Amino acid sequence: MVVGVDAELEEWSDDDVSQAEDVGLIVSHWREVPASEKQMCQVLRPLGYETSLVAIRRANSIAMLFICLTLSAVIGLREQWRKGQLRVIVEKLYNLRSHTRRNVYIKRLIWPLTDFERCLRFFGRMPG
Repeated sequence: MVVGVDAELEEWSDDDVSQAEDVGLIVSHWREVPASEKQMCQVLRPLGYETSLVAIRRANSIAMLFICLTLSAVIGLREQWRKGQLRVIVEKLYNLRSHTRRNVYIKRLIWPLTDFERCLRFFGRMPG
């Protein structure tokens, strides 16, 4: 199941995002991170084994597609989103992968309830 989440960036971070190198596309699954990138592995660990992430930089936001293999992965991701932990994970990951001098900060993560409900229906956990 693919979960779409949009990260709206703080306005003053926009310049840093547009100047970032090597961040146009991030494809990650923390089990596949080389040992040389231990920091990234630590950042991705909370996503678990059943979730992968594809992030694409856009004008003033980062579009993220999380690929969740199980219902528990979707529910865990939603819980991290609800608690604000997902925002922190994405900020850390983006700042590790970018080569800008200032950190990028996410104003808010947008994951509509209707999209979450679509994921639940996919796994047969909600009437359709």
